[in-house]
Amino acid sequence: MKFMPQQDDKFIKRDSSLIGRWWWTVDRYLFITVLLLIFIGILLSFSASPCIAQRIGLQRFFFVKHHLLMILPFLFLLVFASLLSPPNIKKLAILIFAGGVAALILTYFLGTEVKGAKRWLSIFGVSIQPSEFMKPALTVVTAWLLAEKQIDRNFPGVNISFILTSIFILFLILQPDVGTSIITLASFLIQLFIAGMSLFFVVGIVIAGTIGLITSYFFIPHVAQRIDSFLRPELSDHDQMYQIKQSLEAFHHGGWFGCGPGEGIVKRLVPDAHSDFVFSVAGEEYGLFMCIIIVFLFSFFVIRSIIKAYKSKNIFTIFAITGIASQLGLQAFVNMATTLRLIPTKGMTMPFISYGGSSLLAVGIAVGIILSLTKKKYGFIGERDFFEEPL
Repeated sequence: MKFMPQQDDKFIKRDSSLIGRWWWTVDRYLFITVLLLIFIGILLSFSASPCIAQRIGLQRFFFVKHHLLMILPFLFLLVFASLLSPPNIKKLAILIFAGGVAALILTYFLGTEVKGAKRWLSIFGVSIQPSEFMKPALTVVTAWLLAEKQIDRNFPGVNISFILTSIFILFLILQPDVGTSIITLASFLIQLFIAGMSLFFVVGIVIAGTIGLITSYFFIPHVAQRIDSFLRPELSDHDQMYQIKQSLEAFHHGGWFGCGPGEGIVKRLVPDAHSDFVFSVAGEEYGLFMCIIIVFLFSFFVIRSIIKAYKSKNIFTIFAITGIASQLGLQAFVNMATTLRLIPTKGMTMPFISYGGSSLLAVGIAVGIILSLTKKKYGFIGERDFFEEPL
């Protein structure tokens, strides 16, 4: 089919600057959606963080300032990843995954323990959570392996991707981080499903995951406590149900339109109101409509990403974007469902919105990969890096 230049193509060829070429080829709807979610995150950071900072003896706007500072490297990583070509995205993913494995090994021995879990590695005084960066990297690597399997039926792409995913999940269980393990396994199963893997293979992985969850219940105390608290709250002690009860009360207090910015109560009572329970702050101070807006923005981002992936008709792009988008969507769902007591309590941040360092930077890389793989293909733009000179 002969390429018919669109009206925007004239501007692209005329504006040869790095940012100009990026702006005219990136999916602006996805990018604007991300900016809106980031803006909501800043808004909620001003609402929830000051009380938390004062409670633990920090400067009132400590978390707000840190959150604002992290947005700059977030945007840099997003733009940087979106400027890369598909081949270099694969190289970046392999590099991050390999470095992540080494960091996870160090975390197991030298990691900082917080609330009974060793997930953070302190480097020059900065806490890094390696698993956050490995999630999108692993998804890209498995997408590459599954795509190669589609091209060459003799290539052991499924087996290698299964081994890599199992290694990552094993490290997560050792931390322990059961929630991230489930999301990682779920996104991998989605990739396998769209890759057309046999139902027998997929069912086998589901059974193995179920056995792993049951094993975690019997051997990891805090997992058992959270599941028991969810199933039989009347038998749980006050401390185990405190946060979730306050969260539900916050939604009830907020109603349709909220009690107003800064007027919420949950942030003064819940220790993780600025991170794991930030959705409760949104529901209390801005009401049901803000919650609906957040759900809509996440839904739009995930659905549009997948639609754009399938329009590309490139199997690697389809596998990679579907895996990353479903990963972000599932993480947002787990965060929301936890605050509404739809699932057992799980400490998991909401992408773009919750306070966090590693999680926000890792999301920036993940979104950058999606924007890269969904770019418009105009002449010299596509399989080449923006850093290279145009043809």
